Amino acid sequence: MTTLNIPDMSCGHCKSAIEKAVATVDSSAQLDFDMKNRRVRVLSANPLDHILAALKSEGYEATVT
Repeated sequence: MTTLNIPDMSCGHCKSAIEKAVATVDSSAQLDFDMKNRRVRVLSANPLDHILAALKSEGYEATVT
C-alpha cells in the first residue's frame, strides 16, 4: 500500500471524487481514508503515477508520504 497526503481533501464529497478518480485508473483499487489527517492509503496494481495523474485531473494534488 502507498500512503498519499491530499491536503485539499476535507469532506465526503472529496472522498467520493477521489474514489471515482482512482476507479478510472483501477476499478479494483483498495482505498483506506484518514479524513482527519487528509491521507489515503491506496493498494493498486497500476502505476502510482497514473493514480496521481487521475487525482490531479480532479483537482487533488497528492504526494507520497
